[in-house]
Amino acid sequence: MTTLLPVRAVDAPASAVPRARRLPSTGTTLGALSDAFSRPMRDLRISVTDRCNFRCVYCMPKTVFGRDYAFLDRDELLTFDEITRIARVAVAHGVHKLRLTGGEPLLRRGIEELIERLAALRTPDGRPVEIALTTNGSALAVKAVSLKAAGLTRVTVSLDSLDDAVFQSMNDVRFPVDRVLAGMQAAHDAGLGPIKVNMVVKRGLNDHEVLPMARHFKDSPFTLRFIEYMDVGTSNGWRLDEVVPSAEIVGVIGAELPLEPIGGAAPGETAARWRYVDGGGEIGVISSVTNAFCGTCNRARISTEGKLFTCLFASEGHDLRALLRGGVDDDGLAAAMASIWGARDDRYSEVRATLTPELRASRPKPEMSYLGG
Repeated sequence: MTTLLPVRAVDAPASAVPRARRLPSTGTTLGALSDAFSRPMRDLRISVTDRCNFRCVYCMPKTVFGRDYAFLDRDELLTFDEITRIARVAVAHGVHKLRLTGGEPLLRRGIEELIERLAALRTPDGRPVEIALTTNGSALAVKAVSLKAAGLTRVTVSLDSLDDAVFQSMNDVRFPVDRVLAGMQAAHDAGLGPIKVNMVVKRGLNDHEVLPMARHFKDSPFTLRFIEYMDVGTSNGWRLDEVVPSAEIVGVIGAELPLEPIGGAAPGETAARWRYVDGGGEIGVISSVTNAFCGTCNRARISTEGKLFTCLFASEGHDLRALLRGGVDDDGLAAAMASIWGARDDRYSEVRATLTPELRASRPKPEMSYLGG
């Protein structure tokens, strides 16, 4: 569990935050951020809304997120200016990938404007930043072209079944599969690829759909990834016996469609990759429960109202919004982020198995819809 360092209060003197190192000739802040285990910050995931038009049972169940649920007010959300400032400082310190999440990020009004701003950012050596977005696909058919024009690099689509009855029982709003597939095709046609398709597998709910999904996306331009059902948040009633291990998924698929392992595409990649022996593409498996990858995790997360979380399972975040609205300059913001990341020692997925069910249940964790994936 991370030892949380206090972020400088709004009314604290500027001297309370150590100054970031600067290049004398330009004033540009320099230096990649590294945590307690020498893990760099390379990937920043930004939740732009806590709202979603789905009520997926493993993320935003209706029993919790019903009609009377109090979502954040508009003035509690980070503005586009604030998001861009955080992203600009992060990119100056080693981040080269930004991912917009939610909730459902396409519900954030004017999302294309934010993407355009982020796409203009450059790394210290002048390279463009990868801008990705994770979506349930419900609005892709109408937004794919404008997203691409704004500068979005690629999208990842969540899709947990091809069977309408199963899919609608999981999204719990009667949204049909065909509309998601149409959105995926629109995104592909717009050039937002390679498109990844994320399937969360929960035993007894959609595990029988693993092989049909593999058959469908084999020999297609889409890369299917299977995600072990995780204990994110406290509202989904997670149980270990509902997790389908990635090894089992690979075995089920490989028995009919032979697979062979291939290396990772990038440092810190979460998915273990397998390709079809006959050349029909590849799949990925994300094993956060049975084969944790904490040792190479390089992802930081910004919640919807501006808290920096150093782990998907972190109990608390650090309030950057208070700093921004308190008048902190970019050097002060950079120093605060460096201090937070430098103290990071998270490795929850590696220690999960050592915790009793009671300890896991009592440990506070933010909901996925609030923090993003």
